[in-house]
Amino acid sequence: MSVELDPRGQGPDAPWHLIGGRKPVFEEVTLTDLEVKGEIPRELNGRYIRNTANPQTGYTEHWFIGDGMLHGIELRDGEARWYRNRWVRTPMFAHPGVDRLTLALDAEKFTFDYAVSAANTHVIGHGGRILALEEGSFPYEVTKELDTVGPHTFDGALTGPFTAHPKFCPDTGEMLGFGYAPVPPYLTYFRVDAQGNLVQKTEVTVTGPTMMHDFAATRNHAIFMDLPAVFDVELAMKGGMPIRWSDDYPARFGIMPREGGDADVRWFDVQPCYCFHTLNAFEDGNDVVVYGMRVPEIWRDSANMDMSVTPPPEDLPRLHEWRFDMTSGAVKERYLDDEPSEFPRVPASVQGHRMRYGYALGGDPNAEAALGGQINKYDLDSGASKQVHRFPTGHEPGESVFIPREGGRSEDDGYLMTYVWNPETDTSYLVILDAANVADAPLAEVHIPRRVVSGFHSSWIPDPA
Repeated sequence: MSVELDPRGQGPDAPWHLIGGRKPVFEEVTLTDLEVKGEIPRELNGRYIRNTANPQTGYTEHWFIGDGMLHGIELRDGEARWYRNRWVRTPMFAHPGVDRLTLALDAEKFTFDYAVSAANTHVIGHGGRILALEEGSFPYEVTKELDTVGPHTFDGALTGPFTAHPKFCPDTGEMLGFGYAPVPPYLTYFRVDAQGNLVQKTEVTVTGPTMMHDFAATRNHAIFMDLPAVFDVELAMKGGMPIRWSDDYPARFGIMPREGGDADVRWFDVQPCYCFHTLNAFEDGNDVVVYGMRVPEIWRDSANMDMSVTPPPEDLPRLHEWRFDMTSGAVKERYLDDEPSEFPRVPASVQGHRMRYGYALGGDPNAEAALGGQINKYDLDSGASKQVHRFPTGHEPGESVFIPREGGRSEDDGYLMTYVWNPETDTSYLVILDAANVADAPLAEVHIPRRVVSGFHSSWIPDPA
């Protein structure tokens, strides 16, 4: 299929989200002769996959809208077997450049086709399936070679959107998720068992049609963020990102027993803010504690995300703690870091539990960009002090993923992986770091003779997939 490039995405006036490491690629390739520097740990057998927004036409009005493209490397027995990149085949892919509402909305019945998706935000493995996720639609199943199988609805049990940020319980093997929508029900909670069956579907009452990009979960609770970024019909009809900031919409967190219902939710008012991503949540005596990357507000005047102009430090996402006293109802909040960070992750073994370490994309104070250039390792037992791995000047890492070492003896005994873009060569490499010694030189780099688009979220999906 041949697609004509949109000139608005080309040349010196292209928007920030379509230049540099975010510039789209237009070919799907399979590469098997990959240069390796250092030694890949032989125990790493599986695939590291990143999902990215990569518009076929070369242009979108917003970073979050482009067609989903998966970039994967398979590692086996100390070797890098292949690199592949594949678009996720969705109705949006089949109709490049066509407005999403045109494809998804039945104007007469006012119903949505949730198979219409960009499938561009996250990729996860669960219940023997690999799923490409985007919060406005059904998941899309793909093979371990990144070819599209099709929309996944848990045997028809899913009838609306499913989050791009599910949480995985290390104790039960369950996947916890939710879906939000611009029309009622505005929020639905899901619980999926270890085998991939949707076993709970619960509507949760929120103030209105809020954008809920992420949530949190402890061993015994699901935690919803009902925050003042709300759906706007007028913006939706104009195309682009249909979300605006509202000073009239309350900011609150809802805490519900994991197997509970709407009537069981306890709501706690918080200072107005937005949180795209949580790091983790856990129970500490009578308290439920949530760590996340807080910003005071988003998209008051525009949903533009031009990061070529660095915002003031107080407007950037920073690691924050919310502490909710389940006995008294009191709320305590505090920032844990003065410097910006985003795309936080924890080891899967401590999801929903008290943990010591967290990892995030940090901001190199010597770089021009507000975020990027380094990986932060936070020690939450030491006041969120951090170790830093700084990349060469100009190199852009993405979200890092923790993989435990076989027989590991501590929470941080394992590896961190991320793709890194090199602007000097316009190529990328997979870096493997020792998570216990983040500041050290990489254990290995797998070099790819092309650009892996700087994008959103990644997963390590071990064998068997």
